[in-house]
Amino acid sequence: MSSVANRALPRRPLWWTVSDAAAVTKRNLYRYIRVPTLLLFSTIQPVMFVLLFTYVFGGAIQVPGVDSYIDYLMAGILAQTVIFGSTQTGVGLAEDLSRGMVDRFRSLPMARSAVLAGRTVSDTVRNLFVVSLMLVVGTLVGFRFHAGVVPALGAVGLALAFGLAFSWISALIGLSVGDVESAQAAGFVWVFPLVFASSAFVPVESMPGWLQVFVKANPVTITVNALRALTLGGPTARPVLQSLAWIVGILLVFVPLAVNRYRRAAG
Repeated sequence: MSSVANRALPRRPLWWTVSDAAAVTKRNLYRYIRVPTLLLFSTIQPVMFVLLFTYVFGGAIQVPGVDSYIDYLMAGILAQTVIFGSTQTGVGLAEDLSRGMVDRFRSLPMARSAVLAGRTVSDTVRNLFVVSLMLVVGTLVGFRFHAGVVPALGAVGLALAFGLAFSWISALIGLSVGDVESAQAAGFVWVFPLVFASSAFVPVESMPGWLQVFVKANPVTITVNALRALTLGGPTARPVLQSLAWIVGILLVFVPLAVNRYRRAAG
């Protein structure tokens, strides 16, 4: 049966890959149903950030040209939420690797990229749930979309795409370190500087000049600026295109690297 599947694979590679990825996605999503605490803890942190930054820092941080700090903040929280959520991709793959699930997947007539694609897609679906809940909480504390429905949907879509790209970086890290604890530690080591040394929470102009050089080139800043344009209004074409360029660039680099690492890790 396995040899038949392997002979059929070259004739319909795209169909098999999509089907296999969908099966892995379903498997990962069912896990959230069986263990709802996983989803619960994924939602607590971004909601806490919304509330803490709004009520603790909101009165102290003044942003020129923006009436309400929560309106300025939510673009940064959107980016932060999907980026922090992407670290779970590496943790999940490291867990599968340590438990032997990767070897089981390898024994099946399954496209190698499908396991990683299924994991990243399921984590993107989880990110969608968390982002939706976070926007509800943000609305309750005063956040409003100022540019209309279509830009609002565009902001959510762009944030999810950015999180998907970062999930592939996390996948490479999780497969490289090989155990859950190391994957968790390694995930935050590279995520924290990118998120907090960006325009997510404060204007770039308020930072030291030497730091601004890095911050302005930071893909998180570029994506946050695009999300801010889509939520607050203003010119969107340039920042959105710049963010999309980063997303495509990250995928072009890290998808093949992660797939290659998966093949070697499962070998």
